[in-house]
Amino acid sequence: MDRIHSAAELRATTARWRSEGLRVALVPTMGNLHAGHYSLIRAARERSDRVVASVFVNPTQFGPNEDFARYPRTLDDDARGLQAEGCDLLFAPAVETMYPFGLEVATRVDVKGVTETLEGAFRPGHFAGVATVVLRLLNLVQPDVALFGRKDYQQLLTIRRLVADLCLPIEIADVATMREPDGLAMSSRNQYLSAQERPQAAQVYATLCRMRDAVLGGDAASAIERDARDALESAGFRVDYAAIRRAVDLTDPVPGERSGLVALIAARLGATRLIDNLAIGG
Repeated sequence: MDRIHSAAELRATTARWRSEGLRVALVPTMGNLHAGHYSLIRAARERSDRVVASVFVNPTQFGPNEDFARYPRTLDDDARGLQAEGCDLLFAPAVETMYPFGLEVATRVDVKGVTETLEGAFRPGHFAGVATVVLRLLNLVQPDVALFGRKDYQQLLTIRRLVADLCLPIEIADVATMREPDGLAMSSRNQYLSAQERPQAAQVYATLCRMRDAVLGGDAASAIERDARDALESAGFRVDYAAIRRAVDLTDPVPGERSGLVALIAARLGATRLIDNLAIGG
């Protein structure tokens, strides 16, 4: 596996692959890779001839009081894991490579319609940072397909909207969330949980399952959301949201709607913010 830091070298490599008629896949990550990330690499290998993984902790998607400085950087370990999974190229750029004119004057992309609610309401500017860095990576690699996990569901919708709205000839593929045996969604931030908090964290997924079952049972969304919030707060969480939304655009469901929905939770346990979601009714 090659490890590249230069945008010019990345472009030259992927251009050569395309000239040879090879299908190229991109898996964007912020590093500190775990089994969930590697499932994306395996899915990318099934869909392409060459796989590029990027490792870049993107400063523009972190708020002023978020964990950019302490976000774990484990590039050498990540490289070994990617090579073991059959990745062809690791792109690990510096901030100056991704934002050559500086962060303060960097061109930004604002995707309207799916970013204003839920995560967007609690993390202003987050999705503009996500959309900006993903568009830059897509332009640099020019892949045939890019793969993202479903755990960050609103992010996935944002990227789909970005690609469709800007008419980019790129397939966006999603991969199921990888979970621990107790249901906790795999995340780099799970390592921030204390030994006492770790088993408590599984309550997020358990609550999502109860929300799904209540929707299918015909309960009103408002009551389901209230009960979910109460259950999580009783378990020691500080809840940002526990919501039932339409999966296609995150709008509120109408009374009696039971399919094409998604339950979403964001909640803090100690110093760790956990997010997860669960599809309802297909």
